[in-house]
Amino acid sequence: MEYVQERVTTLHDLSDPTPDAPTARTAVVVPMTEREYAGLAANRVLSTLERVDPARVVVPLRAPAERVGPFREWLSEYDLPLEVLWCDGPRVSDLLGAEGLSGVRGKGRDVWLALGRAAEEEFVVVHDADTKTYDRSYVPRLLFPLANGYGFSKGYYARVEDGRLYGRLFRLFYAPLVRALADETRAPVVDYLDAFRYALSGEFAATSDVARSLRAPRSWGLEVGVLGGAFDAVGFDGTAQVDLGAYEHDHRAVSGPTGLSDMSESVGKTLFRTLADRGVVPDFETLPARYREAALRLVDQYAADAAFNDFAFDRAGEREQVAAYADAVVEPEGEDRRLPAWSDAPFDPADVVGAAERDAEEVSS
Repeated sequence: MEYVQERVTTLHDLSDPTPDAPTARTAVVVPMTEREYAGLAANRVLSTLERVDPARVVVPLRAPAERVGPFREWLSEYDLPLEVLWCDGPRVSDLLGAEGLSGVRGKGRDVWLALGRAAEEEFVVVHDADTKTYDRSYVPRLLFPLANGYGFSKGYYARVEDGRLYGRLFRLFYAPLVRALADETRAPVVDYLDAFRYALSGEFAATSDVARSLRAPRSWGLEVGVLGGAFDAVGFDGTAQVDLGAYEHDHRAVSGPTGLSDMSESVGKTLFRTLADRGVVPDFETLPARYREAALRLVDQYAADAAFNDFAFDRAGEREQVAAYADAVVEPEGEDRRLPAWSDAPFDPADVVGAAERDAEEVSS
């Protein structure tokens, strides 16, 4: 048990707290895809939220038309002020296309579509739906800093399950990459990105003003894009990170569609664009080698930590992952397709909600 503070205020789980927090003034965003349908983890999340009693729950849903009706029926079983926002209907697509916002469909786009609606409440909490250990303390813990003068909070936890270290994309890609960047520049935004114990966690909370200021990448770089926006909005002094204790959720393969290698490309692209927006352009000639050096040093450190805890550890496999992730350490190319902050969006959240509702009713009837 420790209580070390970082550059951002760090709130530790020292007594298994469930603090007083303004849940009645909060919208909770829980993105889902068709794989969450009637799943055990999603059921635990929603059943637990019934006891948290937020002002509203917004579920941005990415699923084919034939799954929308069953999804809505299943979600209606929960005693929650729950709104399903189908993200893939034709009217939503037309609304985005008319403003030049068509593009890749992914988690970032889904959460962005929901944030406009959620920010009608005073506070917004975002978290994943695949958490096997979801606890009613999570939302109050994330909200507590917001009720005490902070504008943004981020969840952190140890990804440890079955005697193994997980959190591989963070441990083996993000953390060593940011360390390599910090060795090159002491730009404040790099220090900020380096201050989080689990920067790629999907759990965060923000005031409505901060939520409306966030630009969102369309896919897996969402977490990094959110941190860049939070840096601009509230900086070090307005940010807290919160210990969520034990946390278990689904794991992904390294290769294949939606695998960790693909995710590293999205995370890397968003990271570099986040830096470029703030005047930081790395030396891409030397950065891949510096990343690999930092990552391999961390592999050795994780091996020692795993041995200390009598955990299984595949040193060769972790080194192979570093080699795979190194391909993502490149200057981003192509058009920047990040979505605008809701404070600058060309339409209102009500337009999205109306289009999504009509789309969902049409395919559910």
